[in-house]
Amino acid sequence: MTVLTAGRTRPLKPLRLPAERPLGVLVAGAFLVLVVLAAALAPLLAPYEPDAIDLAASLVGTGREHLLGTDASGQDLLSRALYGARTSLVAPLLLALAALLGVTLGTLAAWRGGWVDTLVSRVTDVMYAFPGLLFVVLIIAVFGAGMTTSVLALALAYTPTIAKYTRSVALAERAKPYIDAYRVQGMGGARICARHLVPNLGRSVVGYLVVLFGEALMSLATLSYLGFGAQPPSSDWGLMVQEGQAAVVQGAMLPALVPGTAIAAVVVAFNIVGVWAADRLGSRR
Repeated sequence: MTVLTAGRTRPLKPLRLPAERPLGVLVAGAFLVLVVLAAALAPLLAPYEPDAIDLAASLVGTGREHLLGTDASGQDLLSRALYGARTSLVAPLLLALAALLGVTLGTLAAWRGGWVDTLVSRVTDVMYAFPGLLFVVLIIAVFGAGMTTSVLALALAYTPTIAKYTRSVALAERAKPYIDAYRVQGMGGARICARHLVPNLGRSVVGYLVVLFGEALMSLATLSYLGFGAQPPSSDWGLMVQEGQAAVVQGAMLPALVPGTAIAAVVVAFNIVGVWAADRLGSRR
């Protein structure tokens, strides 16, 4: 399209709309940053010690002294929630460990094929056949309850799922022409996988890990709720929900509502940021 100016024509510049600002992503990202900072600075931000018991202030509602109220033992819920973020945010650590193992096994099986693919597939199938929670409980029963055991057990439980998914997308990626082109150039298999194959799986794998993050955080909270994860007097959010459920019968909702809301908010915020990051990674690729 052109416009007439002083007897001459010039092309009409296309209308450029302002770039879409992912307000939801910014809000979710800022919230996650605040949660991480609150966990790191909990000793400075918490108004009380998380395990300080004051029976005289049992099940006190919100107020100046206790902004989020107290639990049945008189412990300040805000202080416990701040300290509890430290153990509850271990989910990315276990997911990173599971991703490292799963992506390595899945890529190895897809690239090598043959007996290596058969062996990895059969091992993951056997592990995948067990219900995840049952598998984790069996490991905890052997090695004992605790946060470290729970993280390692959950990482092993998520590894087969990630390995099977990575293998499926790696097989499709391996069949593309650029892989053959690098082979013709004499590039080794390990180098092709590390520099080209695995990075090109980024969008699919990251998107899948985003979905698993919510499950990982919820699984950690569930183990603590059942008594297999964090142990008293820890302020883990899952353990706080378990301890606060008795207060619900007495009409006090905050002891269970505060940690439950924290878990839900972190999962939703991470999903928003993770999906956006996966899309950006995919468009860059």
